Amino acid sequence: MAAELNKTYAPYKAKAREEYMNPRQLAHFRTILDDMKRGLSQDIDRTVHTMQDEATIFADPNDRASQESDMSLELRNRDRERKLIKKIDETIARIDASEYGYCDSCGIEIGLKRLEARPTATLCIDCKTLDELREKQVAK
Repeated sequence: MAAELNKTYAPYKAKAREEYMNPRQLAHFRTILDDMKRGLSQDIDRTVHTMQDEATIFADPNDRASQESDMSLELRNRDRERKLIKKIDETIARIDASEYGYCDSCGIEIGLKRLEARPTATLCIDCKTLDELREKQVAK
């Protein structure tokens, strides 16, 4: 997974006076999202097969506990990835609906650099910062 998610793409270089979220930009981000989804799906499949292959009953309780702990951690990671796949699917739907790249909260452009860093972003940096500040205040 790490290799697939950390795969570096050449950042999109906007040309002078290029329209924001034009077909070339949308295709660029769609490629990134499709590759992320493919890598995550492969990891999930690989985990399922590994867990089926390694399903061994250990006589020693410590070995059994260790195996269960490892499987629990692996399942938690895969659940996180499953949620990310759902978010990727939602983002691809936003691309199809021509809503990608605009903040859900205020409607302004999210920005190419932010989208390069987090292709599934739905908030501009200002709204995300405010959102995180609200979270910190509520958590106290």
